[in-house]
Amino acid sequence: MWDPKETIESVGLGKQERKRSTRVAEAIQMELSLFFLQKVRDKQLTDVSISRVDVTDDLKSAHIFYTITGGETARNKTSASLKNATGFVRSHLAKILNLRYTPAIKFIYDLKAEKVREIESLLDEIASEKNRSESDS
Repeated sequence: MWDPKETIESVGLGKQERKRSTRVAEAIQMELSLFFLQKVRDKQLTDVSISRVDVTDDLKSAHIFYTITGGETARNKTSASLKNATGFVRSHLAKILNLRYTPAIKFIYDLKAEKVREIESLLDEIASEKNRSESDS
């Protein structure tokens, strides 16, 4: 009996295989999240959250996006601490990931979290204005 699902998968249109760079990016994100939670002793780095990791297709470089609680001064101190710890973090990844070449890493502050907070505050403001205008009429 003919099964359309089998035909689609045999042609290669079914499940998409994930690229190796995507799998490596996920592994880096999970490992660094645990690393900053459990193994880092630097006070500047204990509040770092890894939001996402982008790895190039050739696995030569990785952009690690992070967020942190606190203001601009905390962000600047954390950025400096991460820049100093880049070699240490890369050597830790080399031990864990078992890749032929460990990607060069670059830490980038993720601005998406701030943008989301701004949009949420604007939506809350709009909702409160709408409630005030409905209660006035």
